Amino acid sequence: MMRPKFIVVLVLITLFLIILIQNIQPVTLRLFFWKVGMPQIILMPLTMAIGFIAGFIVAKVTGNKTRSEAPRLKGGASKMKY
Repeated sequence: MMRPKFIVVLVLITLFLIILIQNIQPVTLRLFFWKVGMPQIILMPLTMAIGFIAGFIVAKVTGNKTRSEAPRLKGGASKMKY
């Protein structure tokens, strides 16, 4: 028997592939003074990958500071003078 998590992932991948296949027309990406023409089937996963990478970097940059400072802040809160 297949696990529910595997079935959900399989369904999401299938839906993503259907969306990609339906969007094969060429598009022009204009960014400031650059113009790049490419099929939309390439542009969609490319922008998704860039978004994941940017989110990962932001999570690493902001997440590590709060986790590493938490033990120091916990002990220091009782010593603060008001």
